[in-house]
Amino acid sequence: MSNILHLLTPHIQDLGGFKARRSLPHDQIMMVGPFIFFDHLGPATFPPGKGVNVRPHPHINLATVTYLFEGVLLHRDSLGSVQEIHPGAVNWMTAGKGIVHSERSPESDRIQASTLHAIQTWVALPEADEETEPTFSHYPKNQIPIWSENGVNVTLIAGESKGKKSPVQTFSPIIYLHLSFTSSGKYILPPEYSERAVYSVTSGITIDGEEIPQHQLAILSPDKEIEITAPDSAYCMVIGGETVGKRHKWWNFVSSNLARIEQAKEDWRLNKFPQVPNETEFIPLPNNI
Repeated sequence: MSNILHLLTPHIQDLGGFKARRSLPHDQIMMVGPFIFFDHLGPATFPPGKGVNVRPHPHINLATVTYLFEGVLLHRDSLGSVQEIHPGAVNWMTAGKGIVHSERSPESDRIQASTLHAIQTWVALPEADEETEPTFSHYPKNQIPIWSENGVNVTLIAGESKGKKSPVQTFSPIIYLHLSFTSSGKYILPPEYSERAVYSVTSGITIDGEEIPQHQLAILSPDKEIEITAPDSAYCMVIGGETVGKRHKWWNFVSSNLARIEQAKEDWRLNKFPQVPNETEFIPLPNNI
């Protein structure tokens, strides 16, 4: 019997000049553990003078997690944070009761052709922490646990696994891994969390002998040891953790309370969110989603 409960095909989203593959939320599965949003960005190539321009926009009751394979992104937020993120580092932004941020290619990256390839996820906060004060944390690559086993380079982006713990501060039990396989690599994923999924960034990923098409999110059986392999160079992401309960999502807002989302809509419409210093643009509230 297969240990893959569902195989999800992402929706393609236009983020203004480049495409994203959005696996969560999905019609079949809304969340995996606390993960309620999973975007695979690119790889997108920009000519000189061009780049990513995601204008200021708001979030509530969640945390955003940005992880790059290639390229550079400049994060600015309403707390006054200004931070470039490079491959292997982790940006964790806790929106809590409300935050606004922008994501752009830095000017230094626009003077030549550039590529962006990244994963961005949203993590729903436990109900008791949904209205926490917003914060922003950056963790350089050299602070993130990396190890090798059986032909696999493992990066523990957030959470705990196999006795190792990421320094990234989280609010609930979580696992978030980047697995990079060399020839004939094998990784045993233990049943440490009740909800887990594997996303095939590249082709060549096999779960318990079943090959997973590229750009698919495989929802795994609970309480089962899972063998992930690849005959050649390949890589994938593992996400999961313990559930935080039902959540509602509308645009950039996530909450356990629908009325809170309605309030956030009105606050953004009336310009009541804090502003990002030195930013004059913003993304208007959508009319229809």
